Amino acid sequence: MTVRTIEIIDPSTGATAKIAPELGFNCYSFRPVVAGEPVETLWAAADFESGAARASGSGIPILFPFPGRLRGGVFRFGGRDYPLGYRDARGNAIHGLVLEGPWAIVERSQSRVAGRFQLSKQAAAEMWPADFCLTLTYELLGNTLRSDLWIQNPDDRPLPWGLGTHPYFRVPLARAGAADKCIVTVPNDSYFELIDMLPSGREFSADAARLLAKGKPFAATKLDDVLTGLATADGRWEASIVDPLAGRKLTLRCDEIFPHCVVYNPAHRQAICIEPYSCVPGLSVEPGSQPGLGLRLLPPGGEVRTIVEIELR
Repeated sequence: MTVRTIEIIDPSTGATAKIAPELGFNCYSFRPVVAGEPVETLWAAADFESGAARASGSGIPILFPFPGRLRGGVFRFGGRDYPLGYRDARGNAIHGLVLEGPWAIVERSQSRVAGRFQLSKQAAAEMWPADFCLTLTYELLGNTLRSDLWIQNPDDRPLPWGLGTHPYFRVPLARAGAADKCIVTVPNDSYFELIDMLPSGREFSADAARLLAKGKPFAATKLDDVLTGLATADGRWEASIVDPLAGRKLTLRCDEIFPHCVVYNPAHRQAICIEPYSCVPGLSVEPGSQPGLGLRLLPPGGEVRTIVEIELR
C-alpha cells in the first residue's frame, strides 16, 4: 500500500510539509529552507510512505482523547469500562484513538490543510464516554509550521479529554551538524515519577538527568519522562534544539493548555521527541482525583482551541 500524501508549501520561502491523512493526519515531513538549503526537521521511518511503519513512530503523531498510557488497556469512567485496542508491550492502552485511522480533509490550499476526526464517523462512538470532534489545521508561515487544534464536544454527555503531540525531531539539524553536540532545552524544574511507565502521581524536583532548563547535550539524554513545572512567558513556553556546528535552532512553542512535556529518546538515537501534554498520562478524571493533573472534562457543546508552532532558523 502506498500512503496518500498531501504536500503544502510556503510560497515565500519554499518550505514544505507532507501529511498522511489515512495515518492519523500525521505530518511526517517538515522541510524549512535556511540559507537556501531545505532542512528536514522531522524523523520518519524509511518505510513510512509504504504504510508498513507504525504511525506512532514517525513524524508528529496526534494523541487524543488521551496521551500516554492507561493502565490495563481500559478506561474507567462513570461506572463503566471502555476497553481500548491499541496497546503497548505491557498491555496498557497508549496514545489515544486518532493516531492511526483515516481523517477527513475539510480544507486545503497551497500552504494550508485541515483534517477532522469525529469518533462516531471515523470509528465508533461507543469506544469512549462521549463523541468528540478534533480538527487540526497545518499551515506554513515562512519557516514555521503552525498546528491549530480545535476540540469540540458534539455529544449530550461530558467528554473526558487529554491532548498531546509527539514530534520526532531529527538530530542533527544539518548534514554538517553533530547530533551528540546538539543542545536540548525544556524549561522544566520538576518531573512526575513513573513506575512501569505509568505515573504514580508523585512529583519531584528535577534531578541532573531530568533538568533540561539550562540545556543538555543530546549525547547526555536518555529519557522517557514526564517533565513539568514549565516556565512560561505571556502564557506560552518554549523548548528548543540548538545545533551549534550548523548554527541552527529549532523552537517548539506551546501555550498553557500544555503544562507538561514528555521527553523521549527513541532507541535509534536519530531523533528526540519533545511532546507537549495537556495532562499527566494515566491519572484519573473521576471525582476525588487530584485536580489539574488528569484528563479534563469538556461539557456538551464545549470547545477548546490551542496552537503549537515549530520554527527553524
